Amino acid sequence: MEITRATEFSFCKIEQRRASLERGCRVVFPLTPTRLKREAHAVAHEKLKNSMNAPDEMKETIRRGFWFALLCLIAIEVRPEEAASLKLIKTIPLPDVTGRLDHFALDVKGQRLFVAALGNNTVEILDLNAGKRLRSLNGWNKPQGLLYLPKGNLLFVANGGDGRLRIYDGSTFKALATIGALDDADNLRYDPRADRVYVGYGDGALGVVNPVTGVLTGSIKLLGHPESFQLEPDSNRIFVNVPGARQIAVVDRPTRTVPEAWLLPNAQANFPMAVDPGNHRLFVGCRSPARFVVLDTTTGKAVTDLPISGDTDDLFYHAQRKRIYVSCGEGFIDVIEQGGADNYKFLEKIPTAPGARTSFFSPDLEQFYLAVPRRGEKPAEIRVYDIAQ
Repeated sequence: MEITRATEFSFCKIEQRRASLERGCRVVFPLTPTRLKREAHAVAHEKLKNSMNAPDEMKETIRRGFWFALLCLIAIEVRPEEAASLKLIKTIPLPDVTGRLDHFALDVKGQRLFVAALGNNTVEILDLNAGKRLRSLNGWNKPQGLLYLPKGNLLFVANGGDGRLRIYDGSTFKALATIGALDDADNLRYDPRADRVYVGYGDGALGVVNPVTGVLTGSIKLLGHPESFQLEPDSNRIFVNVPGARQIAVVDRPTRTVPEAWLLPNAQANFPMAVDPGNHRLFVGCRSPARFVVLDTTTGKAVTDLPISGDTDDLFYHAQRKRIYVSCGEGFIDVIEQGGADNYKFLEKIPTAPGARTSFFSPDLEQFYLAVPRRGEKPAEIRVYDIAQ
């Protein structure tokens, strides 16, 4: 009877090891004990019982069992892990670009992607169809925020170094207007209803720009430097991440005031943001601790949160597929699935590269773009992902 128990224990250990490996790296065992029919198990155990008085046969059976277990662990087919939600389709190299890569803008019709190469003091223009760089525009001073407006074919570039917002012709790239005195000019957003451009800058302000005249028409005071901000499309509100004040400022566009602010008591360093207007939800990425926080925009209260990878700088909501894509400098794209207004679960963690924390998502093209800075001898690059079905 001891032999039968030992054999059952051996089969159990092999199966546990197989299941563990399959969970970790998607492996397939061509032969495992669980693939044997139950009748075969019974026959094998009966034969072992009948061999108790035959020591040589018993030793041979144990020896064969040992080699069988070893072969099961070695003879495996390892399949590479494939992302279920994003599929890498091309990589566009930027061999002479060094330093940090910041925000993006997209010309959907022209299939042009604009990249603010902050550390290189250039703006890189990429042809998405051809998968190559069209040209590199220099002469900037720490370009951070970019905005492309199809109306007028205009490119806006916010320079953090000299505090200037420059407006360029999107075909010739000749300067059309320059707005100064915007210290640490950063993120840019467009309000199509009012035909106004908003720029975050300084120790705490949103500038309001007329894109036709290129004139700064006003500013909205905040309690600290604004990071990501989003315009609520069905209201007059702008939600602004103000990490220095550990809050989200709620701006009223017509009055250019901040009637309320929402505190984040359990999270700090709130940088990226996205909005789900249909469910009245605001998504915020925090770095300390690394959390994905969901707020109800009708109350300003947090309804749930999830752990994410470290050093996030961009996140995007894909309304059609009910997903949130979070790019993190730790070296991952975290994908979160939305099951309802208050129901979220971690879908997958896609490995990228250290420092790859800025990104852009196009719902029109159903593509996701990731900026990977230069790492030693490996050149900088832009990775282009298709959204998987």
